[in-house]
Amino acid sequence: MEIRYNWHPDDVMHYTTEELREHFLVQQLFVPGKINLVYSHADRIIAGGITPSGSALKLEAGKELAADYFLQRRELGIINIGGAGAVIADGVKYDLNPRDGLYIGMGTKDITFESADASAPAKFYIASCPAHRTCPTKHVDISKAKKVPMGTVEDANKRVINQYIHPEVIESCQLAMGLTELETGSVWNTMPTHTHERRMEVYLYLDMAEDDLVFHMMGQPHETRHIVMRNEEAVISPSWSIHSGVGTKNYSFIWAMCGENQEFTDMDAVDKKDIM
Repeated sequence: MEIRYNWHPDDVMHYTTEELREHFLVQQLFVPGKINLVYSHADRIIAGGITPSGSALKLEAGKELAADYFLQRRELGIINIGGAGAVIADGVKYDLNPRDGLYIGMGTKDITFESADASAPAKFYIASCPAHRTCPTKHVDISKAKKVPMGTVEDANKRVINQYIHPEVIESCQLAMGLTELETGSVWNTMPTHTHERRMEVYLYLDMAEDDLVFHMMGQPHETRHIVMRNEEAVISPSWSIHSGVGTKNYSFIWAMCGENQEFTDMDAVDKKDIM
């Protein structure tokens, strides 16, 4: 498990391109037969990829959590972006087809991941944050997610937000998670943009061709920077930072939020004229 420490916005404004990528960009998440996790001290979120190939993979706490098992003091969200697979949580098997999601509550001790076909492995994207109460484990596929249409063709940002872990779909302690899909011809996400001081966020960009990319915008509204993102790469967004992006084609992204407020609309809007 890789550790990423916190950043002050006054320091980040002086980072080089390489320093921005070193601190905020997360690459090589989905390696066959591996569990790759990043622990961010921003709200202590853990994000990562689990790609079973052949044998099942078990999620362990590791010394970084100083816990007997991974969800001793945490909760977990999962969205499968690969082939069909399954998650076994304390002996209960949950089949996850592509774009299926699963929430696992605090206190679940034994969690393993497997692919239905090793030649087309599942790719489980996970997000986990600290929890102080247990909520029920629940499976949800994309058809059962709450769908929120946003944007317009004229603004090149027409998209659908699929809310998986959200108070109206799946109860959780702190975690919120979902998948946003841009329509063909739309390339902007989260524009006009915003910040939300009460929670941080991690984006995983996907559904991109090998030669396509997204310019992910970050930083304080008056001191913006960008990070070039490619398919199935993630980016950490501190609470003080905007998080928007524009791609060479339409794409999708999974968002995971962790903090003290789950209200999806709790955000501080930024007028486009104030972005610099």
